[in-house]
Amino acid sequence: MSSSNVETVGAPVVRRLCWSALDAGARAQALARPVQAVAGTVRKTVANLIEEVRARGDAALRDITQRMDGVALASLEVDATEFAAAEAMVPAPLRAAMDQAASRIEAFHRAGMAQPYAVETAPGVVCERILRPIGRVGLYVPAGSAPLPSTALMLGVPARLAGCPQVTLCTPPRRDGSVDPAVLVAARMTGVQRVFKLGGAQAIAAMALGAGSVPKCDKLFGPGNAYVTEAKQQLAQTGAVAIDLPAGPSEVLVIADAGANAAFVAADLLSQAEHGPDSQVLLLSDSVALLDAVERELAAQLARLPRAAIAAQALSQSRLIKVETLDEAFAISNAYAPEHLILALREPRAWLSRAQAAGSVFLGDHTPEALGDYCSGTNHVLPTNGAARACSGVSVASFQNAISVQAATREGIARIGPSAVTLAEAEGLEAHANALRLRMEAAAWTR
Repeated sequence: MSSSNVETVGAPVVRRLCWSALDAGARAQALARPVQAVAGTVRKTVANLIEEVRARGDAALRDITQRMDGVALASLEVDATEFAAAEAMVPAPLRAAMDQAASRIEAFHRAGMAQPYAVETAPGVVCERILRPIGRVGLYVPAGSAPLPSTALMLGVPARLAGCPQVTLCTPPRRDGSVDPAVLVAARMTGVQRVFKLGGAQAIAAMALGAGSVPKCDKLFGPGNAYVTEAKQQLAQTGAVAIDLPAGPSEVLVIADAGANAAFVAADLLSQAEHGPDSQVLLLSDSVALLDAVERELAAQLARLPRAAIAAQALSQSRLIKVETLDEAFAISNAYAPEHLILALREPRAWLSRAQAAGSVFLGDHTPEALGDYCSGTNHVLPTNGAARACSGVSVASFQNAISVQAATREGIARIGPSAVTLAEAEGLEAHANALRLRMEAAAWTR
């Protein structure tokens, strides 16, 4: 890597904390996400953008794109010529790597696909659960400071496995008005046909509302910055669209013991820090020597990174925390509920049962988070900002609706109807009881 490509920054400023020395308020502050400090400003800005798109459709989308991305677009949608040019521009090694990644992502997601089932809950009563693809889905692929063709694979593959009939993808344009070629190739690899040159909250609004030339979607998927995440949540709250999960600024928490490789740990922290200035990385360890070594490694490795300035900003809001025991580290992690959790431990699988809230877990010294970002097969669209306490990462099931079905014969209504009548009467719902009694009487009369 030539020095001309490296941003010059000073030594990283990462706060060192001793957990046992902190009171409850200081502990809460130590685990606060950077995005929480600007939530009010983001909320207002996003609300204004959504209303602009709602009111003026394509005209608003063009104006916002010129304002935010510095490019005037003649057409918002990628055409066939642009797709063809992208295919020619992607180098063969990159195409092969994307093919391999797509294959592993499909293998993992296919293995975990839910299956329909039926069960006879009583003689003459059959209950079923059937699966249907969501009709219209929108995929968001970020490209703010770096294009993410891997995200197109992470979203496009499960959408294809689910069988969604309409798939729309939005991704920010580059300064010349084009879309990153690798993103377009990845989209086509998964069967996505319609791609729009739109980024940020305005792209989310367009897909949610069906603004201008962008088709309306029933559910939106994909990670993004604080503005993208806020737009998804605001539009979901109004009932305009469903969303996958809160997937905002990236984060990683590493639990490391004294035997961990400090260079590996520092590299993992930096791989998340370079995503953006609002990313957050945390290291918990019961070893002061390990924390010291990681701090030295962070400075040495940061100096060699092309995105050093971005990573340094993220590190300034990150923490290296000394804990008394690994049990304490897991308690902190479960309270924080990280997007990514790395267990840099000597027997990581033995500790896995302690991890109760995390988007994705990486076991041992040779499983960097970056592997899951690209090609291990798991999905990298994961809950952030503590949402991992109750949300899971994207899967094929995210792109499907599960519908319950029931069928009762005369024998079935005769057998279980009395229980239903008793429950309806207890709730004071006479019409419910009557609907049951009429059928029970008819069943008894015809026998």
